[in-house]
Amino acid sequence: MFPLVVSLIAVVIICITHWLYRWWNPKCNGELPPGSMGWPLLGETLQFFAPNTTFDISPFVKQRMKRFGPVFKTSLVGRPIIVSADPELNYIIFQQEGKTFQSWYPDTFTEIFGKENVGSLHGFMYKYLKTMVLSLFGTESLKKMLPEVEDTVLKRLNQWSKQDTVEIKDATASMIFNLTAKKLISHDAETSSENLRENFVAFIKGLISFPLDIPGTAYHECLQGRKKAMKMLKNMLQERRMMPRKQNTDFYDYVLVELAKEETLLTEGIALDLMFVLLFASFETTSLALTVALKYLSDYPLVLQKLTEEHEAILKKRENPDSHLTWSEYKSMTFTFQFINETVRLANIVPGIFRKALKDVSYKGYTIPAGWGVMVCPPAVHLNPAKYENPLDFNPSRWEGGEINGASKHFMAFGGGMRFCVGTDFTKVQMAVFLHCLVTKYRWNPVKGGNIVRTPGLQFPDGFHVQLSEKRSTET
Repeated sequence: MFPLVVSLIAVVIICITHWLYRWWNPKCNGELPPGSMGWPLLGETLQFFAPNTTFDISPFVKQRMKRFGPVFKTSLVGRPIIVSADPELNYIIFQQEGKTFQSWYPDTFTEIFGKENVGSLHGFMYKYLKTMVLSLFGTESLKKMLPEVEDTVLKRLNQWSKQDTVEIKDATASMIFNLTAKKLISHDAETSSENLRENFVAFIKGLISFPLDIPGTAYHECLQGRKKAMKMLKNMLQERRMMPRKQNTDFYDYVLVELAKEETLLTEGIALDLMFVLLFASFETTSLALTVALKYLSDYPLVLQKLTEEHEAILKKRENPDSHLTWSEYKSMTFTFQFINETVRLANIVPGIFRKALKDVSYKGYTIPAGWGVMVCPPAVHLNPAKYENPLDFNPSRWEGGEINGASKHFMAFGGGMRFCVGTDFTKVQMAVFLHCLVTKYRWNPVKGGNIVRTPGLQFPDGFHVQLSEKRSTET
């Protein structure tokens, strides 16, 4: 009996040892980049989600770059990943979309954003949805939206000026969500009996959290928030289907027209997942960017002065100072666009952009195996001292004479390649109009907060509170 037990224990030890060896030494038709796979199944997930209280590159990436170089292997949430902080490799990844690499996100992301979300669709289907979105947020539509955006901002700023203090992140998120929801689905938060944004807030709180779906965890609350929001969006679509409009005025109208076509590629599931992602992306990322913008304006008075001078010059050139912003005035905001670029460069709201290798890829003597995930790391690119002198300094003037639109090897705040964010222009319009109204009509004093935490996404856990007051006529 005893020899049998010893034999079984030996077999178990051999199996475990073999399993550990295979985990730590994955198969590859070549040489893998250096790095660590962590412990089986868990990998280095806990280290990846560790908080970072600075605007610098996360300790997880920074420590491994120092040890292994700009391209290294790891394992996150059970999947083998190659992390790239190399601008040249990132460029190849984006340019080879659909050929050598394709958009991919871990299973936990798919659970959160839906199995048919736009990030999981490829080829013609992705281009088809992109065209649909641009029909609503393209240049011509934005020109028409400009007065509405300005009126919304002025109304909110006036309300905030009558409060003792205002928490910028939550206040701007509410403003942008309501504006976007009205444009996308004609949802008026002020008259609706249902609070759609409340479900998105619950969703966001657990978005960047350890993927443990147990009641009481942030991840579970995130999934529940999505479930409730999707139910509301589906009910709204059904109501619109029962009472169609004569003219297409929002995204739901376009969706219903597409769904009614005989050979349509669109399904209700894809449409609802797209709606969910658009609502989330439009208000969460922009409100974070605006919060960071106000923090920097508060900390850098010379930047505030230069920004204010640009916008006051716009008012002085008008025959009627109280008229709405025009598209030509918007396009003339040179320093504003430099300011926005510098803000999103340092904010690094998107900590990682994921792709999957469709076949073995050789790069600088290493092999990225087919089927492995690849995480492009924008913070490492945006804070590269070889490209940006004193990269942690806030200096909008570093963009003078450079390209301030689109993406490059060294700037990917809005993505890159064929998946360059379709909402980029909408985001810039909202930020530029907000800044225009703010610096020409109001002044503010920070009261408390402004500390940041990345886990790995950007958060303001204690908020950023300011006191807002109207400028006297002699100040403008």
